[in-house]
Amino acid sequence: MTLYINLAELLGARIEQGLYRPGDRLPSVRALSLEHGVSLSTVQQAYRLLEDNGLAAPRPKSGYFVPNNRSLPALPDVSRPAQRPVDISQWEQVIELIRSVPSKDVVQLGRGMPDIDSPTLKPLLRSLAQLSRRQDMPGLYYDTISGTQALREQIARLMLDSGCTVSPADLVVTTGCHEALSSSIRAVCQPGDIVAVDSPSFHGAMQTLKGLGMKALEIPTDPLTGISLEALELAMEQWPIKLIQITPNCNNPLGYIMPEARKKALLTLAQRFDVAILEDDVYGDLAYTYPRPRTIKSFDEDGRVLLCSSFSKTLAPGLRIGWVAPGRYLERVLHMKYISTGCTATQPQLAIADFIEGGHYQPHLRRMRSQYQRGRDQMSDWVTRYFPPGTRASRPQGGFMLWVELPESFDTLRLNRALLGQGVQIAVGSIFSASGKYRNCLRMNFAARPSAEIEAAVRKVGETAIRLLAQEHSNG
Repeated sequence: MTLYINLAELLGARIEQGLYRPGDRLPSVRALSLEHGVSLSTVQQAYRLLEDNGLAAPRPKSGYFVPNNRSLPALPDVSRPAQRPVDISQWEQVIELIRSVPSKDVVQLGRGMPDIDSPTLKPLLRSLAQLSRRQDMPGLYYDTISGTQALREQIARLMLDSGCTVSPADLVVTTGCHEALSSSIRAVCQPGDIVAVDSPSFHGAMQTLKGLGMKALEIPTDPLTGISLEALELAMEQWPIKLIQITPNCNNPLGYIMPEARKKALLTLAQRFDVAILEDDVYGDLAYTYPRPRTIKSFDEDGRVLLCSSFSKTLAPGLRIGWVAPGRYLERVLHMKYISTGCTATQPQLAIADFIEGGHYQPHLRRMRSQYQRGRDQMSDWVTRYFPPGTRASRPQGGFMLWVELPESFDTLRLNRALLGQGVQIAVGSIFSASGKYRNCLRMNFAARPSAEIEAAVRKVGETAIRLLAQEHSNG
């Protein structure tokens, strides 16, 4: 990546993190040139890129400033879940979300679906078609339980970007990240065990815990820095926690990237208590900054981190191809996979391996990261414009999910029911909690390119929320 893009992303990240506030003067071209050892023209190109993205505005003879019109909602509060092991609920709300059939009449703001209309996916479609036409029909045969050698080689190469050095033999290809998570949990835990989770947390992992008869212990989580290590340490001193399940990079649903120092501290804590870490990195490649953030797995020297990911969010969910680097739990994970699905479908594995080897994956990621960052900015602006005063929203550092927090008394289940008759669906906040917290929160998807149709849908969500709040106050 060129120097000016690196510099623009660094400055952009500082603006997004609030180190420079609206109206603040940004460093001069000459100061940045000296600080980073680059030419004046490189800095000027970086500022032009920030200007194009609405993050910097020039003033004659004064330099560059953070625009005052970037009116961002306040961040959500640090979560305050009940810090005791609980049986997991909310299955009824989860099945309502995942049962919804894609329809042209409904704008799906709730599903975790990437944009699959990008022209950068065309080489992948070609690979799938070419495999179908081959006389030897390689895509119709079983491959090994670990997955095709070709794909595992490519995944091992991709993992170098996150700081991980693994061999293809260290990897197991799964049917999506969901199977990677499920096989990992079963490899480490038994029914009745306690699993510590960040909160809010991905509903799929929690429903897996529910189905396997385990209890979740929700840990307070900061919308910028992630899980509270202090609260986690207290919980581990008090309860026999068997596993820490966490999404530290481009978290779903909050979107934060856990600072590197905190990732190392979390691993040290797990070592001290001899606990495994289940790291979900499914959105990690979609971080807006370059290079992409390191995984906790990249610091792991004793094999206690099981790293799970997939191509469902970076390419397309219908491929159903994920993977896990299980460390010391490799044989257990293989056994759990064998008794659940056996071998993963061969054809999409071969097509994805071909797509990556052909040099198409990184250009696709660059395009999607840029699109999703613009989508985040636009969605944040719409939330500011259309939602009730005092609404809070996350500031994602990657991925395509926005977490929105309404007044504490508000009920997003009621909001979702009111929206379905208007052709809009959201993800209600309670499904991201083991105990049904966050009823006043919702998650919205901004993967699709901004359009008048999506703006109208977001406006409906905001206006319906305002109407329901007014009713609540009049009844109160």
